[in-house]
Amino acid sequence: MANISDYKVGRVVSVEECSSCKKSNKRLYACRIDIGADAEISMVTAASNVRQDSRVVVAPINSYVSKNGEDVKVTKATVGGVVSEGMLCDSDMLGWSGGAKGVAVQVPESFSLGDAPPSSKPRMDGGGKSSEELPVSNEPGLFEKKLSKEERKKLAEEKRKARRAAKAASKACEK
Repeated sequence: MANISDYKVGRVVSVEECSSCKKSNKRLYACRIDIGADAEISMVTAASNVRQDSRVVVAPINSYVSKNGEDVKVTKATVGGVVSEGMLCDSDMLGWSGGAKGVAVQVPESFSLGDAPPSSKPRMDGGGKSSEELPVSNEPGLFEKKLSKEERKKLAEEKRKARRAAKAASKACEK
């Protein structure tokens, strides 16, 4: 049975496209992952978001993952001549809300290598910071006040006047 405590937090040491690995026209990547305690494993994955030095969640050999509602034992496999000693977990496998299926989950660097992953999706921004500690942005927010009908008309008229003036200026330059 799938048990999140059997999984480990790992750090991607290297990742390269696996040219010898062909599987249903998907790009596959050969990775080396440090899972703590001086243990490094190799893995083949189709997750395109895997980057060097990112922290990921690994289901090592002999652990179980839930795929399509069924528990499947993770075994050592060879894909295109590359040994794969585990699986990268996605949010669905971990029971986390959010995150796309087939996309390797990532955890912040505050999680130690070899530790079990958290039971819920962690915040990648360091989480838990108070609003006073967060940087302040002067960029307009996503939910800014919408313009009234009159304000939109006025803005559109100003843009039209500016275009007309630019057009008149370019015609004056041509003469």
